[in-house]
Amino acid sequence: MNHTTVVEFVLLGLTGSRHLEIILFLFLAIAYCLILLGNTTVISITLVNHILQTPMYYFLRNFALLEITFTSTFIPSTLYSLLTERKMISLPGCFLQMLLFFYLGACTFFHVATMSFDRYVAICCPLHYTTIMNNRFCLQLVLACWTVSFLLMFPPTIMIVQLPFCGPNVMNHFYCDTSMLLQLSCTDTRFIEVLMLIVIIIIIPGTLIVTAVSYSCIIISILHIPSSTGRKKAFSTCSAHLIVVTIFYSTSIYKYIRREQRGGQDSDKVLSFFFSVVTQMLNPYIYSLRNDQVKQALKESMLKAFSSSVRQL
Repeated sequence: MNHTTVVEFVLLGLTGSRHLEIILFLFLAIAYCLILLGNTTVISITLVNHILQTPMYYFLRNFALLEITFTSTFIPSTLYSLLTERKMISLPGCFLQMLLFFYLGACTFFHVATMSFDRYVAICCPLHYTTIMNNRFCLQLVLACWTVSFLLMFPPTIMIVQLPFCGPNVMNHFYCDTSMLLQLSCTDTRFIEVLMLIVIIIIIPGTLIVTAVSYSCIIISILHIPSSTGRKKAFSTCSAHLIVVTIFYSTSIYKYIRREQRGGQDSDKVLSFFFSVVTQMLNPYIYSLRNDQVKQALKESMLKAFSSSVRQL
């Protein structure tokens, strides 16, 4: 049979309405600026302030860097598409975006589980915290997040890259999604679909178990705090974390582990938008910038900057 090889894909984007595209462009541009501002602030302040040289802020700094790179794999191209109405993406560009998106996305799940474990050790085993969470172990955990994510995501994504695409070439999405690529391939993809499902089950429910157990133990420990003020403050912080974690995991599970995984529906785009944009926008402000130590460090840095500028005048 004579097939025409696809050389580019058409991403339909978030909406077909030009008026909505303008609104979405403004929202997405603001969201991306907030993501960059929040995470670069976290990285900068945790690097320069000696008070924030603890395992918790080490993980938050790595998480902030991960969020910047993850969102940069698709938001700039989505903004360009919304602004110019250019919907095409080349085959190599699509494959690269897919590989980076899912590799960095997998890293995000492992980092969330790692940070949950760190908080569990800090709250439930405070006397052993510095011994357990030493510099070497923290480095090993971060390296494990990046390495395990790569080892899990690389084989199926490479198999997808090698698939033949003969047309059609239209994706009802705003980034190159694996489910859409499998749907558009002109060959049998059942083995890759099963492999992807196994990998996703390891990543999402696997890290969810660690996160859920860690927060359950934290909540039990909080309930034993004698001071009502201390309990209220701890619950406030913990509940904010849990809201973000719940949005992140629930949308991801429904998107990737439901019975009918193949994409193309508008609901898939909404779910993807929530876990890839909304939660990433909230993370630096929920996990870091609400923290009293971070607020104090920011005030000190701003005062130092103001004092030095006044002296120069």
